[in-house]
Amino acid sequence: MSLGAHLKELRNRFLIAVIGIVIGMVIAFLVTEPIIHFITEPIRIIDKQRGDDFAKLVFSGIGTAFNLRLRIAFAIGLLLSAPIWLWQIWAFIMPGLTRKEIKYTIAFVSAAVPLFFAGAYVAILVAPHVIQVMSNFVPEGGVNFFDASSYYDFIFKFVIVIGISFVLPVFMVALNLAGVISGKAIVKGWRIAVIVSAVFAAIATPAADIFSMFMLGGILIVLYMAAGLLSMLFDRRKRKRQLADGTLFEESP
Repeated sequence: MSLGAHLKELRNRFLIAVIGIVIGMVIAFLVTEPIIHFITEPIRIIDKQRGDDFAKLVFSGIGTAFNLRLRIAFAIGLLLSAPIWLWQIWAFIMPGLTRKEIKYTIAFVSAAVPLFFAGAYVAILVAPHVIQVMSNFVPEGGVNFFDASSYYDFIFKFVIVIGISFVLPVFMVALNLAGVISGKAIVKGWRIAVIVSAVFAAIATPAADIFSMFMLGGILIVLYMAAGLLSMLFDRRKRKRQLADGTLFEESP
């Protein structure tokens, strides 16, 4: 294909992806009410525990409520339309990939997507506990009013960060398959992984919330070790294949 044909195809696929996202946003906009009700459940729990209208979700501007619904609709619409825009990206780059690269890409996506959603689910479980713990530091007689935009930013960023952290082990396995790092090197770095996971969990959760910190840190360590063991298995299979092909020779004692 000529450069002009490539650009035309890119434009068409981009338009299809945008239309898919818009349709997803329209559908998502219709269900923003239950989504807002779900993510604000910790506020109602805190308010019930402390009483006297202690915690409320506050919309400080004229268009704040509409903007919040629009942002939620975009985030959910992006997820709903993911099969459409992901396929457009895949269909555009697939003709330039080898069969082996296609195989690795499918395996990578098949592992990364469930792990991301697993991380998002853990974040949804942890976030309410984080909010409740931090609200305990409000002094007697004070109130804890949550600005709607700031509250949503916290929930959204928390879910994204935890979701991405769950996908990092998949990137490590990909680097192993590319020959950049060995499985043995990954496993040997477990001490550093424990420290990094603990620091990340401490930053992502409040210092007073020990349960959430240990839960998040423990899951990340398990995922890291799983990536290391899986990479060692791939290295072992690769070594056996090279010995069988004669491209690698056993070292003499």
